Amino acid sequence: MTTTPAPVLRTAYQKSVAEYWNNEKDPVNLRLGDVDGLYHHHYGLGDYDPAVLEGPAETRDARIVEELHRLESAQADVLLDHLGPIAADQRLLDAGCGRGGTSIMANARFGCQVDGLSISRSQVDFANEQARKRGVDDKVRYHFGNMLGTGLPTGAFQGIWNNESTMYVDLHELFAEHARQLTYGGRYVTITGCSNDVTGLRSKAVSRIDEHYTCNIHPRSAYFKAMAANGLVPINVVDLTAATIPYWELRAQSSLATGVEDPFLTAYKEGSFHYLLIAADRI
Repeated sequence: MTTTPAPVLRTAYQKSVAEYWNNEKDPVNLRLGDVDGLYHHHYGLGDYDPAVLEGPAETRDARIVEELHRLESAQADVLLDHLGPIAADQRLLDAGCGRGGTSIMANARFGCQVDGLSISRSQVDFANEQARKRGVDDKVRYHFGNMLGTGLPTGAFQGIWNNESTMYVDLHELFAEHARQLTYGGRYVTITGCSNDVTGLRSKAVSRIDEHYTCNIHPRSAYFKAMAANGLVPINVVDLTAATIPYWELRAQSSLATGVEDPFLTAYKEGSFHYLLIAADRI
């Protein structure tokens, strides 16, 4: 069973988000992806090697770029770890796929079909070209679509994830659509930044992050309320805040710094903002 999707861009806000990502050519995404052809749109996890800050000055930035990319690919691996066992004949959905790096990693790990979805036509075109270059376009396909109403089949997916894309949508609408698409017993995983329910809404640093990305950061509790309302039962909740701080500290020392590094570090360290992984099963 499939549903008939509404127009992809349904509101003025969605059109503005699509325009932002259609025009986005931030070196912090593109130069990192150039390292090995895996283009991500998320942050990193783990300690960085301090040796990248040493050595010849003329190659210092290149060393930092490679290390930042290692950390962001490590983040994608952590997300994929939480999908559980996936068979080659099963199907995965990367909702809000960006330029598609995690989808390609999922296919390489599991050998299964992966569908990616973005409201940015330029991201979808870019990602499909990367899949073609790698020779996996028979298994990894990216679609111009809206994650709140995809038109993709009901119950067809063993796993679905959002990697830092939930702050652009209503969580109840999102989880209702994910629950429709997941097979019973299927797994949903998100890694996301969320605000502290008590202090986050008063944080100037969190507000600056929202403004920078034209997004709407949700409070932590909103995820669990929306999941419970849509048949998604959390089985793992991991606070990754401490593990992502080194990424931001290294990025602040690179030529790729965009000015949002300080708000992230301030928000994480003051406790108003959390970097959270939630894995939930469809019941």
